[in-house]
Amino acid sequence: MKKKAKSTIRELAYYSSIGLSVAFAIFIGLFIGVWLDGYFHTTPIFTLIFLGFGVAAGISNMIRAINRSRDL
Repeated sequence: MKKKAKSTIRELAYYSSIGLSVAFAIFIGLFIGVWLDGYFHTTPIFTLIFLGFGVAAGISNMIRAINRSRDL
């Protein structure tokens, strides 16, 4: 393969991983919140808190990835 084609494939793989990173961060936060609500019997409190943490972590991952891609 040509150098340009390898570089393009590498960039596409990197950018596609950003979406997965955001989704996993949100789902992990949601899972922890639902589990804690079930454990402590406090229905929406921990779910909302950890969902917010998951969204914040997902946005943070996206910002880091964008900054890292600018350095490439």
